Amino acid sequence: MARHRSALSAPTHIDMVLLLVVVVIASIGIVNLYSATSAYVGATRQSGLAGIYVTQIYWLVVGFLIAMLIAAIDYRHLERMAPVLYLGGMVTLGLVFVLSPEVRGARRWIQIGSFTFQPSEFMKPLVVLLVARHIQNDYRIDARRLIDLWQPMLICAIPMVTVMRQPDLGTSLIYLLSTLSMLLITRIRVRSLLTGLFGGLGAVYLMYEFGLRDYQKGRVTSFLDPEADASGTGWHALQSQTAIGNGGVVGEGFMQGTQNQFGFLPDQHSDFPFSVFSEEFGFVGCIALLALYCFLSIWAIHIASLAKDRFGAALAVGAGSIIFWHTIFNLGMSMGLLPVVGITLPLFSYGGSSVVTMMVSLGLLMSVSMRR
Repeated sequence: MARHRSALSAPTHIDMVLLLVVVVIASIGIVNLYSATSAYVGATRQSGLAGIYVTQIYWLVVGFLIAMLIAAIDYRHLERMAPVLYLGGMVTLGLVFVLSPEVRGARRWIQIGSFTFQPSEFMKPLVVLLVARHIQNDYRIDARRLIDLWQPMLICAIPMVTVMRQPDLGTSLIYLLSTLSMLLITRIRVRSLLTGLFGGLGAVYLMYEFGLRDYQKGRVTSFLDPEADASGTGWHALQSQTAIGNGGVVGEGFMQGTQNQFGFLPDQHSDFPFSVFSEEFGFVGCIALLALYCFLSIWAIHIASLAKDRFGAALAVGAGSIIFWHTIFNLGMSMGLLPVVGITLPLFSYGGSSVVTMMVSLGLLMSVSMRR
């Protein structure tokens, strides 16, 4: 008689490489966050930034425990749960418009007592789960046309449109790019790829003209020419580039970065932690940090290649792509290569929802890796 398989199955391969890289990045992030907020200790404690590195440690511990719980669950059980989890995520996204107060023109957070969370962050791995489930169930052998991709694109489009109304352009882009990254492991006709590319360019133009608010358009125009409004929309990018340039080859030293210590670098704890790190540790430190993120992305692909089924492979690619695209966008906007869209640097930027989301993604990766 066949025994029933438990959801909490015993791990067969603990991925110590993945675990070690995550611990190293998170540890460097805590030290960097301490430095980023050191200028606010003492007389300016009312700013609310002093000591947030301690809160970050709490969130990392919570996220790590959640990641270990997810890793202990056989990821194939999550395949059956994916529609329910996705629906629950969409319900919380809808509650944002009812329960969330407006902060700087946006509604993104739900507050329950002293606890505040951002539902759009938690939706990222849920989109990945449901798209991976679709890829597992689609046994088509021939190359797919664009019309054949309507289901995963609809899975992505529903939360994407909802989040755009909050508005949150950066998170919407993560939904889209993680979904596209997963679809690339399936066979798609070359003609369909080219059609989708040109269609996507047209959609970007229409989104810019009719889907973005004025301040979002200002971020795009300031990215193209930040010096046109150096004291306004271009301020963030210019100060970030100045901090990175100050770092030189070996940096100005820990807690010695002038842009951060003198308060010129905005959002240094959330959007621009890389600028703080670059100013203090220079080109050498940046190369080491980038190597860690690069290795993490490559390792996710390695895990996908060893997965025992299509769902595991798609899930590993999707979870890894969340981390990859977050890294690309955050570093790009820090260096002035991409518009400032408020995307965090994984395990480096301050934020409970962001940290937990990254840990959930890493837990999914660990679950697939342990059962390869």
